[in-house]
Amino acid sequence: MTGPLWTRLPDGWLTGRVKNVATVTLGKMLQSKDGGSDVSAPYMRAANVQPDGLLALDDVNEMWFGEAELEQLSIRAGDVVVVEGGQGGFGRAAYVENDLPGWGFQNSINRLRPIGDFDGRFIVFYLIALRASGYIRAYSNVVSMPHLTAEKLARVPIPLPPVEQQRAIADYLDRETARIDTLIEEQQRLIEMLRERRAAVIAGEFDAPATGRLRYAIQFAQTGPFGTQLSAEEYVEDGVPVVNPTHIKRGAITPDAMISVTPEKAAELRRHQLEVGDIVLGRKGEVDKSALVSEAEAGYICGSDSMLLRPSEDVDPSYLWWFFQSPESHSQLEQWSVGSTVAGLNQTTISRIVLPLPSVVEQRRIAQHLDEQIAKTDALIAETERFVELARERRSALITAAVTGQMDVGVMA
Repeated sequence: MTGPLWTRLPDGWLTGRVKNVATVTLGKMLQSKDGGSDVSAPYMRAANVQPDGLLALDDVNEMWFGEAELEQLSIRAGDVVVVEGGQGGFGRAAYVENDLPGWGFQNSINRLRPIGDFDGRFIVFYLIALRASGYIRAYSNVVSMPHLTAEKLARVPIPLPPVEQQRAIADYLDRETARIDTLIEEQQRLIEMLRERRAAVIAGEFDAPATGRLRYAIQFAQTGPFGTQLSAEEYVEDGVPVVNPTHIKRGAITPDAMISVTPEKAAELRRHQLEVGDIVLGRKGEVDKSALVSEAEAGYICGSDSMLLRPSEDVDPSYLWWFFQSPESHSQLEQWSVGSTVAGLNQTTISRIVLPLPSVVEQRRIAQHLDEQIAKTDALIAETERFVELARERRSALITAAVTGQMDVGVMA
């Protein structure tokens, strides 16, 4: 029998379904009131089951259980917990290393209790590989959001190696994934340090006292079209891009081909069109996002959640853009953003921003210095992020190879 991750298994391996190796139990619906003789007890929920097989039990909620329910929905060492639903978490699985006395689990969790000597760690590693392959997403029920129901989970195909090989595989993967995870954590700390250094370099160039308001540094500020000026129904594919904060990543514009308008509509919105040297700034929710418009983005449309700033002739656009990358700018933007539920900027509030305004010659020197220094830091960050990505790919490939018998862990250990 072939399976979702294998076409052929080693001699001596059988195949079956999850229900052949573990009992599958769905947790209890959230109960907020005492039924009369219930007890309040901690319970496991989807948020406690993190990616890569990790359990996070620091944030614990409680609900009411009957005594019989709490016994039926117990969590013991050796159990496997699997997230049942939700866009981000469905199918995540984790191994329970220690008994959790007095705990139950919510109906966002399916508990797998291995039958006989079957190793729960092997089940978890297999489910991690299965989820990474995309199989779980394709297999799960999808209505408003995906659900890996208890019934579907029980029917998932799984390889059945002999128990001693399950343990050898699980032991090997415990060691090797721990090594990779430690390496990833070290690289992530390096990325954080580089980002802190990046912010410090930028901050250092804008620590001089403010000498002017932003309104003296720009020709005008223009919010994007809203209301009847541009409706969602007018978006087309592969037209003139519309730039909202979600399209600004790491200080650059990354347009979405699906969020664009026809050339005719763009002509109607010409007052919102971007020119070389303009700055497009997040106006709602993500006011710390900004991008400097280059020739490649000239003619794009400023979106309704963005603001177009056109620098004055005596202000260097790059200098002004670097100011918007500074912690001082972010602090002021947050302070002056308005809106009871969503932060937002407008022409009045943006004019209140203050900043150092040295001579144009000095502005250009600062901008060039930051261009050079930050480019080096960004290159190191990108290189380290790529290393982390490759390490995660290695981790995933290693798990898949081990749980499907593509590698002899006795030799590799």
